[in-house]
Amino acid sequence: MSALSYVSEDKNSAWATYLAQVERVLPYLGDLSKWADTLRHPKRALIVDIPLEMDDGSIRHFEGYRVQHNLSRGPGKGGVRFHPDVTLEEVMALSAWMTVKCAAINLPFGGAKGGVRVDPRELSRKELERLTRRYTSEIGSIIGPQQDIPAPDVGTNPQVMAWMMDTWSMNVGATSTGVVTGKPIHLGGSLGRVKATGRGVFVTGRAMAQRINLPLDNARVAVQGFGNVGSVAAELFSEAGALIVAVQDHSATLYNASGIDVAALTEWQQQTGSISGYRGAMSVSHEAFWEQGYDIVVPAALEGQITADRARKLVCKLVLEGANGPTLPAADDILKERGITVVPDVICNAGGVTVSYFEWVQDFSSFFWSEDEINERLDRIMEQALLAVWNKSLELGVTLRTAAYAVACERILEARRERGLYP
Repeated sequence: MSALSYVSEDKNSAWATYLAQVERVLPYLGDLSKWADTLRHPKRALIVDIPLEMDDGSIRHFEGYRVQHNLSRGPGKGGVRFHPDVTLEEVMALSAWMTVKCAAINLPFGGAKGGVRVDPRELSRKELERLTRRYTSEIGSIIGPQQDIPAPDVGTNPQVMAWMMDTWSMNVGATSTGVVTGKPIHLGGSLGRVKATGRGVFVTGRAMAQRINLPLDNARVAVQGFGNVGSVAAELFSEAGALIVAVQDHSATLYNASGIDVAALTEWQQQTGSISGYRGAMSVSHEAFWEQGYDIVVPAALEGQITADRARKLVCKLVLEGANGPTLPAADDILKERGITVVPDVICNAGGVTVSYFEWVQDFSSFFWSEDEINERLDRIMEQALLAVWNKSLELGVTLRTAAYAVACERILEARRERGLYP
């Protein structure tokens, strides 16, 4: 029976995946394991109703969520996802992964996440704005620059963040640029934020490739998801001399053994809205993506993509988790047995939250850094975090994921222990 009455028994859910990852680290936490239930229980979960007047005059209702998983190390930090399949359990898992991610990178944040069950592509711009503003008003009492700072995620963007910032500011009677990150530059956004997550995937991938003696020159790379994360990672790997041989999004799977022109594919996607129909590669089946031979695979779409069956088929040396929770626990075991190195999401895709931290700091000081300064600081933090996880994995003889959780959970639970329980 689940420890939480509102959680399903689905063993492949995002929350179940997170709990399984926590279980694997418990033997390495020593006395801190006394506080382990802190990791299994979200601090706060808010469910809101969002009534929306559509352009045709009808009224529709949408479900919205904001979950604050753990605030022991600082205010909540995490994105807002607009997607038709968003559920409370998914948002709980995403908030928990943010807790671990912020601690693994050693940022002064706890983990949070938000979401609305909606397909934003089906809304007009005005409907999307009204939805965003109502959602922001509904969760407004628990967010704030020193409470919980939202950011973009799947289905949201800088414009959505601008609406959120404006709504919260109007409601409190003062402009507060620090209430969200990922904003447009002229509203207190940070240079380098748009490409930060994809850049982090590349930086950690490059560092890990060096450690396992995998040259990037002519390395065969497959990217699942060609959004903000996947497209930037593909661009940077291509610039480093790698061949992007496979790309998959919701519309198509493309393959070209000689390498796909990333710039041309990006231009095609911007013109058409998807990668489908691009003529610089052949179209193959969805499952064929997992059956080709690669050096590096970058799952940068949604959670739960690498199943046990796909892990058995996958031929590569390195998996870089650009998405949150893309690998199921059973698949993790298979990849380990097959000698495939996995750089876990809580390190690999942490570039976004790292530059969000920079944006938050810049908003407080009203002093902004150049993009070169941003990238230099980002690269240094990511490389240092990966090194700490690598050393912990060697020390404990465990995978990089378990090592990342060991580093992060020690920091989270030590903070919980030192703060104590109130009252």
